[in-house]
Amino acid sequence: MKTYAFEVVLEKDKWPDEPDEDAVWRAYIPALEHKGAASWGYTQKEALKNLQDAVDLLFEYLSERGGEINFESLLADKENSLSESHPQIQVSDVPLVTVTV
Repeated sequence: MKTYAFEVVLEKDKWPDEPDEDAVWRAYIPALEHKGAASWGYTQKEALKNLQDAVDLLFEYLSERGGEINFESLLADKENSLSESHPQIQVSDVPLVTVTV
């Protein structure tokens, strides 16, 4: 079993002529955004929860299609290892719990 921890980008998102107080929060995983790992919310917490839901659905779909998920092909970079090509991904051989504050 391996645990993969992905870097998340969380940023305000609004139209140029929109007031700051109307901005929403955009959350995405840069290494997996091309596969749909992105979402938004009215608050940071909501955006992160929606992103977690999107990632859960993405991996559920991928596992149903082909069993075990091959991260090298998922990230579309077969020349380099995960840590070299995607420094925002941490790989662990033991389960982890992460907390972001």
